Amino acid sequence: MQIAEQLAEVFVSPAPKVKLVNAFRDPFDNAVATARTCYSPRIVDAAEVSESEQSRRVRDRIARETYEAGHHTILQHSTFQFTLENVSRQLVWSLLHAHPFYNSEQVSQRYVEVGPGSLLVPRLAPAEERLYRATAHRMMACYQRLIELLTETAAREYYALFPARQRDEHRWAGAVKKKAQEAARYALPVATFTHLYHTVSGLTLHRYHRLAQAHDVPHEAVLVIDQMIEEVNAHDPLFLHEMEDPIRLEETLEARVLAEHRVRAGSPETRAFVREFDASLCGRTSKLVDYKINAEAGLAQAVRSVLGLTQERLSDDDAILTVLSPALNPLLAEPLKLSTLSKLTRVLAHPHYSFRKKLSHTADSQDQRHRMVPGSRPVLHAQYAGGEPDVVVPELIARNPAARDLFMEEMGRVFADIDRLLAAGASHEDALYLLPNAFPVRFEESGDLMHLHHKWTTRLCYTAQEEIWRASKEEVEQVRAVHPRIGAHLMPPCQLRDLAEIRPLCPEGPRYCGAPVWRIPVDEFSRVL
Repeated sequence: MQIAEQLAEVFVSPAPKVKLVNAFRDPFDNAVATARTCYSPRIVDAAEVSESEQSRRVRDRIARETYEAGHHTILQHSTFQFTLENVSRQLVWSLLHAHPFYNSEQVSQRYVEVGPGSLLVPRLAPAEERLYRATAHRMMACYQRLIELLTETAAREYYALFPARQRDEHRWAGAVKKKAQEAARYALPVATFTHLYHTVSGLTLHRYHRLAQAHDVPHEAVLVIDQMIEEVNAHDPLFLHEMEDPIRLEETLEARVLAEHRVRAGSPETRAFVREFDASLCGRTSKLVDYKINAEAGLAQAVRSVLGLTQERLSDDDAILTVLSPALNPLLAEPLKLSTLSKLTRVLAHPHYSFRKKLSHTADSQDQRHRMVPGSRPVLHAQYAGGEPDVVVPELIARNPAARDLFMEEMGRVFADIDRLLAAGASHEDALYLLPNAFPVRFEESGDLMHLHHKWTTRLCYTAQEEIWRASKEEVEQVRAVHPRIGAHLMPPCQLRDLAEIRPLCPEGPRYCGAPVWRIPVDEFSRVL
């Protein structure tokens, strides 16, 4: 069956559009040339591997043998840049951004208003399709109404930060509206369309194809990945020649274990899990659940090992200060983030922290962009309790009674409609496209100090998305409680730049948050916008 026919069977809405816009020249020959170079006294050029019938036979044999043996680094040299349109936020969260080996630039719902009808509609039975469309239409209308209701609240908070700008409200109306729509987007369904540039290596493309049928959106994922493959085959028919067959959904590890335990959306067991998980957070968004007890001593010793110094010559306190104080290590304040290349700063890879977290789908979609701080994100239907609305309420909505009432009323109707779709026989994949951006993702996340330092630096900035900012603040406070000598140096970029004597203090330029954050201790941080 052709891809166009598959799309017509699965979607009623406009089909996903995939276009290869940039790629390596001769990626197949290049891969084999890199393999041969490993055993050659000189560089083997890609043109050499196909210059004769004999060289092509050798090329094909090497390609087959290296693939079967798992020597896949040769597939990482060639990269492929795609543009994707009419793909759901759910697909991006569940697959495209769920691993570390990609690069994307995606339209932001924080800054770009979502238009009506911009969402995926799966092919359902007529009655279920009508219910799906009606629910999605209400969610879009709720989003628009929330923008209207929240604009006044956002303006009040905005001009409290920038009182001089109130003299020219027309000029700053766009900035205020963006603050309102940032909170209003929590009402949008995860079926909402997005568009993005997405760049992956040839190896990642192989992996996509092998596991595209896994949860949460196997039909959409297969159709998008198949279009990627079709585009690459048109560019170089040989590159994906060794591609393996996909693992079927029912054969994936997650599907087998879920079937064994009879896990289903909306079950009493799922509701029990949600209650147990939420209780374990003790009222937090993010709770520190594990860490290296001797992290500070281990960090100090790693500093001494890099420098060849004894403990007598460099104490633990001084060693930690050497690597973590931006006054002594100004690399920490550089926007280029050179930690992985600095011998001394690499010692930050040794301390390690694990957190249990509950973030909205929309906030987690940003949180997962910190690819070196991986999280074990769920099969989403295994956390859908059904019944009462299960949502994260952003601060701006919480502070506006009319907006909060509208939001919670609509969320109640959305969850009731999802329950109706599931009861009518809609698949988890199709019904849960209607989950709101506000739906909580419950998961564990771990990282080393080197990459958490980068994450906390960026996310403690007052311009960061509010929900992730709060989670980062909680995490830093908990690290300070168990490792005070490390935690004392965890701060937003303006504080790092202040200590490193870098000017201007705020690196955001016209996006300055309006607060002198460099003067405020982290435990006193407070914001609405």
